[in-house]
Amino acid sequence: MNEQESLLLRLKLENQLAEYWHDVDTNWGRNAGRYYTEDAVFDGGEAVYRGRAKIQEFYAWRVNRGPRVAVHAFTNFRLNVESDARATSTWYLLLYAADGEPVLPTHPPINIALVTDEVERQPDGRWLYASRTFRSLFLGGTPPTNPKLDD
Repeated sequence: MNEQESLLLRLKLENQLAEYWHDVDTNWGRNAGRYYTEDAVFDGGEAVYRGRAKIQEFYAWRVNRGPRVAVHAFTNFRLNVESDARATSTWYLLLYAADGEPVLPTHPPINIALVTDEVERQPDGRWLYASRTFRSLFLGGTPPTNPKLDD
């Protein structure tokens, strides 16, 4: 992959990440599973979800909990292109979240994490997450939601 293709892929994946978190924050992740491979691994630190169906089950669990306000902001997106079909990105997540209806009081982020994504190009050209791993660096205030779902 040449430099221009690599830069275009970086923009594509950074935009995809923004769309993903927009769905999570405004639509409760009802479309989140579409961003993952069938056998993807989502390692939230407290719990690990294996497979697209289990990842989507996590987001359905979130919907069923009741009202919650969340903003998943990210920064410092970096990309390492390994081949025409595989890449790894890292970025920092700043999570602001609390149960209830808006407008809620403001506070520092409840979690700041270094996140590593492994992405794979699909035969149709889409890039899907094969794994997402969160490594929390700072925690405080409201606990994040990361339940251990029954298998």
